[in-house]
Amino acid sequence: MDQVALFLEGQPAWLQSLIGLAVLTVAALTANYFLKHVILRAASPWLDRQTKTIDKAVGWLATVVPLLIVSNGIELVPYLAPAVREVVSNLAETLIVLSVALSMVRGLAYLNELYERLPQSKNRPIKGYLQVLKILVLCGAALIVISILIDQSPLLLLSGLGAITAVLLLVFKDTILSLVASVQLSTNDMLRVGDWIEMPGMNADGDVIDISLHTVKVQNFDKTITTIPTHRLVSDSFRNWRGMSESGGRRIKRALPLDQNSIRFLSEDEVTALQRFRLLRPYLAEKQAEIAAWNARELAGEENPVNARRLTNIGTLRAYVLAYLQQHPRISDGFTLLVRQLPPGAQGLPLELYCFTDTTAWLEYEAIQADIFDHLLAILPEFHLRLFQEPSGVDFGGLTTAARI
Repeated sequence: MDQVALFLEGQPAWLQSLIGLAVLTVAALTANYFLKHVILRAASPWLDRQTKTIDKAVGWLATVVPLLIVSNGIELVPYLAPAVREVVSNLAETLIVLSVALSMVRGLAYLNELYERLPQSKNRPIKGYLQVLKILVLCGAALIVISILIDQSPLLLLSGLGAITAVLLLVFKDTILSLVASVQLSTNDMLRVGDWIEMPGMNADGDVIDISLHTVKVQNFDKTITTIPTHRLVSDSFRNWRGMSESGGRRIKRALPLDQNSIRFLSEDEVTALQRFRLLRPYLAEKQAEIAAWNARELAGEENPVNARRLTNIGTLRAYVLAYLQQHPRISDGFTLLVRQLPPGAQGLPLELYCFTDTTAWLEYEAIQADIFDHLLAILPEFHLRLFQEPSGVDFGGLTTAARI
């Protein structure tokens, strides 16, 4: 060591500074290599192998050590101008602050990944809150960096923030709105990852795939992605189908438009023919007994059929559809089940089915619904009823042909 000191003393000042900078650089690079390629590699088996986020967080933290060597060692370099020492020291301290901040940001991301592995993470996501913490960390780091570069206390900079509060509120308006909205969504359990939501105003109809501080991503059923500002989910209305999914049944609410000109009373022969339907036998037996008792009591021997009660084809169809749904193996009996007439209009008389399937799976639901209406559309002629349909070109063509003949 004495020989090295004697050697350096005999060299020019610029060469001593250059040698000192080279030694400092080698020391910093050696420490960086040793930490990242020896110690971290040795500790690798004890780190979480399911993600690289923790490696990046520890890597940024390890960068602090060589920067500390530079920050403190620059003072030992001989014959270096004070201005150069100050610039290098400030730059190293700035990088130390940024490295710590980035390590904390990565650590928060890793915390979110750990939380998302828990079952309750879908019900109570914390990604939005962690993003707020990231913003605070980066803002704090920026404040410290500025104070280092201008060589002033961070408290002095904080004291001047009151004058620009209005500007900050304007700049971070969306962040504040999103933070409040995230708290409301999480507290009231309004939205979870995996929920099927429908928001026509934002062209969103699909599953929620991500909930962050500023945006909620929805993958529509056509595989497009709709990004919704978080605060819009609080200020505007949207439909969440989670209740349907959790109930275990999905509603069928569809009507058969019947031609009102085909509605009429049934003759005795037609009633007898309908006895072939097993589902109608209890209804026909009860209804015929009720009608016979009413006619015997009210008509008092009068034989004019216009004054008598009779079965109608629309009423009998309604009873058949209700019995058909009640015995259908895929229609749930734990929900409302009814068959009703809607007000007649220019599009015929709607006969509406209101029931719930025993599954919420989309493909199964559509298959069950189609199977029910396939059957009902095909069986209408048995009740001497017609489906209402707007006249088409074929209908008008037939009229023209008939007129020519």
